Amino acid sequence: MLIPKITASTVLDTELQHSIDLLPVTLYADPAQAVAAIGSSCAEVWAQVSSSSSSSSDSDVQSLLNSGLSVAVFDSTDKVSVDCDKTRIAIRYSLKSAADSINKTIDQALTDGIGRAGAVVIQLTSEQLSEATQKCPSDGLSPLSRLAAAADKMLLGTSGPVRVLVDLVALQGTVGSWTLDLLSMAAETGADVIVAADALAPAKDDSAKRIPLAEAFVAGSGLKSDRSDGLLTTVVVDEQRVCLGVVYSSVESIAAALATGEGVYWSRRRGLWHKGLTSGATQKLVGISVDCDSDALCFRVQQRGAGFCHHNTRSCFGPAAGISQLVQVIAERKNNAPEGSYTARLFNDAELLRAKILEEASELAEATEPADVAFEAADLLYFALTKCAAHNVTLADIERSLDEKHRKVVRRPGNAKPEFAKKAAAMSSPSSLTKDAAPLPRTSILSADIRAAAPGEQIRMRVYDASELTQAENTALLQRPIIDSEELMSRVRPIVSAVRANGDAAIREFTRKFDRVDLDEVVLRAPFPVPELSPRVREAIDQAYANIHKFHAAQMGADIEVETMPGVLCSRFSRAIERVGLYVPGGTAVLPSSALMLGVPAQVAGCSEIVLATPPRADGTIVPEVLYVAHKVGATAIVKAGGAQAIAAMAYGTESVPKVDKICGPGNQYVTAAKMLAQNDTAAMVAIDMPAGPSEVLVIADATSNPAYVASDLLSQAEHGPDSQVVLLAAGLTDAQLAAIEDQVHQQASRLPRVDIVRQSIPKSYCLRVPAVADAIKFSNAYAPEHLILHNDNASSYVKDVVNAGSVFVGPYSPESCGDYASGTNHTLPTYGFSRMYSGVNTATFVKHITSQELTREGLANIGQTVMALAEVEELEAHRNAVAIRLRDF
Repeated sequence: MLIPKITASTVLDTELQHSIDLLPVTLYADPAQAVAAIGSSCAEVWAQVSSSSSSSSDSDVQSLLNSGLSVAVFDSTDKVSVDCDKTRIAIRYSLKSAADSINKTIDQALTDGIGRAGAVVIQLTSEQLSEATQKCPSDGLSPLSRLAAAADKMLLGTSGPVRVLVDLVALQGTVGSWTLDLLSMAAETGADVIVAADALAPAKDDSAKRIPLAEAFVAGSGLKSDRSDGLLTTVVVDEQRVCLGVVYSSVESIAAALATGEGVYWSRRRGLWHKGLTSGATQKLVGISVDCDSDALCFRVQQRGAGFCHHNTRSCFGPAAGISQLVQVIAERKNNAPEGSYTARLFNDAELLRAKILEEASELAEATEPADVAFEAADLLYFALTKCAAHNVTLADIERSLDEKHRKVVRRPGNAKPEFAKKAAAMSSPSSLTKDAAPLPRTSILSADIRAAAPGEQIRMRVYDASELTQAENTALLQRPIIDSEELMSRVRPIVSAVRANGDAAIREFTRKFDRVDLDEVVLRAPFPVPELSPRVREAIDQAYANIHKFHAAQMGADIEVETMPGVLCSRFSRAIERVGLYVPGGTAVLPSSALMLGVPAQVAGCSEIVLATPPRADGTIVPEVLYVAHKVGATAIVKAGGAQAIAAMAYGTESVPKVDKICGPGNQYVTAAKMLAQNDTAAMVAIDMPAGPSEVLVIADATSNPAYVASDLLSQAEHGPDSQVVLLAAGLTDAQLAAIEDQVHQQASRLPRVDIVRQSIPKSYCLRVPAVADAIKFSNAYAPEHLILHNDNASSYVKDVVNAGSVFVGPYSPESCGDYASGTNHTLPTYGFSRMYSGVNTATFVKHITSQELTREGLANIGQTVMALAEVEELEAHRNAVAIRLRDF
């Protein structure tokens, strides 16, 4: 990406300034200039600061960031102690002389900068840039590309990766001017480039002293077309980033767009194309950006006229919908609402509009049911956007205000104004509520006031007493976190569709994108090379395999044959599902246990084709332990992919991935969504084992329980992730007995390597105090946990009362870990309450049952009249005749 730099002495003509404002980022050497530029365009504003100077103290920098500055650029020698997210910080590494070591500077940025900032700036001379982009024969990477690759893997939450920027400088005896070749050289490494704004020209510069802005933008962004005609795919979006259409651009059209500030593109038939010029449906260009692969552009525009499409719709994909449609309708009605219409009244009567906004806001505040909240929020949005239109405030203005608030690093406490706080308190008091109003569940595991335990603070669960809970509160404790399935499906559908349409090419693309691995082959086929493992690991896998195989072999039921009446022989026999797909999560993790739990029962059942799918390691190979298990269970192929793309590949098949009939195995929410999507698509013709959610455990403890054992079992689940579901049912425990468990939870958790995860998951978990074990069993059956642990001396006597659970761990010497790895039972279990109707994976998961019937002449004579009578009732004459025609021959 090209980032223009403006100094205090920079003087730009109006045309060039307007063109620069359309680029994603502008860097200012003077913080005061930067502050003045904030809000003048959609570009991010960066500024060079120095916390060591008297003019830029930490509080001054914080004030700059709070005023809307996107990023503050510090020198590497500065002590950065500004209280803000690291995405708001960039660190500049400067060379003091041309003799300074480039490798040393880049190594410093690699070991220090990318770990504590959202961007690093490397200052180089043109000679040093040439050296920094020289590829090393051993790995084919240059020092600069090595830094950029490492930064690209440092993801900043949802803000993308750490960025690397190159700033060309002139030191004594060196040249510091950019050329198009140098820009391309830097961009090829994955770095962005900083170019002095006064070194750019709005168009061709006859003096050749300045670089045309469009050419500099293309070269500095590393833009490469994947088309034979060299055109760049260009996505056009409106100010809310809703896609309007897809067009093409060239260097010439980009130059015209930047010069005019309009939507100018390149037509494959007509050449330079000012969109909508004849119809009036033109676009004001708001901003231009490059995609993450540098092979496509995005034009953000303000659409004028009827719409982007020649069919007069808002976009080429149909008319506007939702908020975009509402804004469009309100704008149209403001200009020509029929006299006497309700909308006209709202625009002409400010008091009516004010009253409606207050009314709808109050109704939204009172709403509690999801459908009511959505209904009232829609009403409030309508009146609020009408108010905005009346004052010429656009949706883009609102979003700009939201962005400014988001960039603030010091915020107000956010308390309600006294008059509104008193009103809310009065409305929520018992006297103001009807006697039938249901209280809000204060015990929900989704309560907004739950926070992670801070370092040094006790790590403890919330504690409730069943005797003090209302029915609604007790029900709330049975709930799991709500998963937005539609949002998940909207992310997964494009992946599944791409794999279905493009096969192996799509798998390679998604593996490169999500796992950062370039695959040489998508599928590894048997026979597999048997990997070298340590004797201890090999023996452990062999022992686990033996136990799991023994238990699952015992589950193979015999065929049955029953003569229901003389001459009528009915039978049922089992057959293995021929082709099964087993999903083994992994990548950086080593999960041979999941391969065992899926592969062994498939092998025992006799499946003729066993396909494993697991994410590859960074070098494109399979984890050796998983490869060894695949060899032991007789797998026929291993798909080197994870996520939704792996599920889609097995569900539909590709050039190299065999299509399967059933997919089993655990995975994250995207894997589960892909399994559900495939199961519901009749074109896939594939079944799945079960839906799944976050892993969970419910522990029942009484006075006979060992506090240390109980705590260890709670923590073994809590360390899985921040959303792990952990429940303790304290049956008749005294305060001192419960405190002993709490102390053990804190002590053991504090020693765990994953203590940061436990600090989040344990506070979200809870302990429910119940009078006796029988009450705990009743609650557990309603909760339907994945893992149920009975921590009692006489635990086996309660197993008969368990109705809903994935797997039960009986007694103090049966930790969940044994079932997870080697006892013999399966650890692929239903979560999220699905143990009410699903079983865990077992041998029956991989077989199907077929029935048969054989009737003799006597048998047909005995049953014939019954069949014909029922066929007549259902008016199915052909059914009746199939029997009658035979009976006539008797």
